[in-house]
Parts: sequence; structure tokens; C-alpha cells
Amino acid sequence: MKFKEKSKKEKISFIIVTAIIVVFLFLGMFASLLFPGTTFAQVINNSIGKFFNLIDFFTNNYVTILESIAILIFVWILNKILQLLVPIVTKKGQRSETIGKLLSSVVRYIIVLVAIFLVLSAWGVQTPTLLAGAGILGLAISFGAQSLIEDIFCGLFIIFEKQFSVGEVIQLNDMRGTVTEIGLRITKLVDRNGDTLIINNSDIRGAINTSTDLSQSICLISIGYNEDLKKVEELIQNHLEKVAAAEPLIKKGPYYTGVESLGDSSVVLRILARCNELDKYKVARSMNREFKLLFDEHHINIPFPQLVVHQEENQK
Repeated sequence: MKFKEKSKKEKISFIIVTAIIVVFLFLGMFASLLFPGTTFAQVINNSIGKFFNLIDFFTNNYVTILESIAILIFVWILNKILQLLVPIVTKKGQRSETIGKLLSSVVRYIIVLVAIFLVLSAWGVQTPTLLAGAGILGLAISFGAQSLIEDIFCGLFIIFEKQFSVGEVIQLNDMRGTVTEIGLRITKLVDRNGDTLIINNSDIRGAINTSTDLSQSICLISIGYNEDLKKVEELIQNHLEKVAAAEPLIKKGPYYTGVESLGDSSVVLRILARCNELDKYKVARSMNREFKLLFDEHHINIPFPQLVVHQEENQK
């Protein structure tokens, strides 16, 4: 809750608690300077002053502090350099971009661990003992974090087996979307409505990669049973090149593939074109428009759904 949204009572309580904390910190750090040689200063120094005696802390450890700051600066610079090198050494392309993001994430984690061990070593911590303890602790944690380890390995297999990459469109259960991120633990998909699905890598099973080849965009258009089917088919065939010229997103086609079905009130014709997966719905809408205009121009009837009702004559 923001400070402005709090009630008057909550604001007063917040101010009082903050003032008490500030007074305790101030006395703990500067009691000996404000009240030199007094019993009050001695009591403060022997109690809370032990936790906030920053002057003595910096005086006794300034070399170690400077060494720690130098380590952090060096590690920060090293991280920036490596993060700049990763996109350079990886070639352009969707899979390379995915590997680059994964490497960046791995480098970041390794740099943080290196910085922690170097700083602890500067403060006199026995890092070999710490590493041995971390190994035992990691072994213990691994038994309780099997799902996390499974997510990491599944993420690596997804990338190196080229199942899908960032920027490709996949079908996962009822979700169809563009892969925006493949991390060590999770994968993110964004569907056509802009909704984001965040799923653990170990839960990705049976994904369909729809970006490996051109996708089909299908236009289904109906004509009345009273229309001359052969003339309509000839008209469609003659107009296919104009449809392709009107919609540049079409990569191959369009093609007239014949009668899709014989409906209750119409004959359904099928035209398909091949395009990129992300463009299939736009291409379908464009073909619907072009053939509707074509049929209107040539007075070809596109019938409304009809319902035939038979009424029996009343028998006397």
C-alpha cells in the first residue's frame, strides 16, 4: 500500500516507528561523539553500539572493504564484457538467439557465484571448506529440488535438439503462441491476443512446431446450388493470380482445391494459400474479402443459411 493511500492513524504510526528506528541508529553510531565520557555513552556503546559502531568497523577493516569493492567492480565489468561478447560470438538466427540468451543467463549466475566466493575469501572465509559444505548442501537440496533440475535439463534438451526456438510459433495443448523466451527453468509463449503463458520446461510435452514450414491459410466460400459450378470454378482459377498480387504475405498459391462439402443450403468451395504461421489468419481474411468482391462483381449468389420447414395439411 502506498503512503498516500494509508489512513491518518497508519501514517502517524509509520512516522513514529521510523523516528524511533532513526534515533536508535543515530545513537548507536554517534553516542560516543555526542556524549563523550558519559555513562549514557558507555551504556549505549556496550549495548546497541556494538551493532552500529561503524566508525571502528571501517577503521579496522577499511583495507578489506576496499578489496571487496574492487572485486565487485571487476566482476561487474567482466559481466558486462561477457554479456556483450555473447551476441557477437553467436550467429544470427532464431536458434542462435535462443542459445545466446541461455548463455547470458548461465554467465550471469556464474559471475554472481564467483563474486560471492571472492568477497568471502577477502574477509578470511576458508573457501575450500565453504565449497565442500556447499557441495553437501547442494546434494541435500537436489533431493528436494528434483523438479527444478528436471526443468533445467528439459530446457537444455529443447535448445540443443532444436525442438523450437525463440520467435517460432508452437501449439502446446490448447495454447498456440509465439515463443518469446526459453530460460533454464521456464518457457514463455504469447498468443495472438497478447496473453502470456509461462510453463515449466518439464511440462512441455507433445509441442507442435508450426514454424518449421509454411502454414496453410484456408478460405471456405459458399455458392448456391443454382449456380453453374464449372463457370464458378473457372472464374476462381482465373482470379487466383490477382489474389496473390493483392496480398503480399502469400508465399505460395493460392490454389483452388475443389468442393469442400455439400452443405444444407450451399456448395462449399475450398481455396488455400501458404504463408508464414503468424500471417495465416490475415491471409485468410484477405482471401475472403477478394472472393466476396469477385462473386459480387459477377453476381454469384452466396446464400444465407436456410431452414426448410414442411407442414402437413390438416386432415379432416
